[in-house]
Amino acid sequence: MPNTNPSLKAQTVADDASPVAAKLPAPGAPWHVEVGDLLAQSALLCAKNGVDMETFMKGAWSAYVEARPGLRDEIEEMQLKSQLDTLRKDGKIGLA
Repeated sequence: MPNTNPSLKAQTVADDASPVAAKLPAPGAPWHVEVGDLLAQSALLCAKNGVDMETFMKGAWSAYVEARPGLRDEIEEMQLKSQLDTLRKDGKIGLA
């Protein structure tokens, strides 16, 4: 989701003028604006503290999955079905 907040778009890792907490989205902002702002702030904070991109992305994905109960099970089930379909197409297992 792209960040649409012009004040955060211009920030760089070297910008230490104000604390990240002071850049929280305005109360009552649309949810997608708030999410973009919070993600941008999280990325900025991680970059300032030397967190590599892969670690940041894993943390963001983990937080999203944990926020949606049952999503992890749903994803695992879809992966298992896909693997079984592939094995059936390859003739390695039969239909039950």
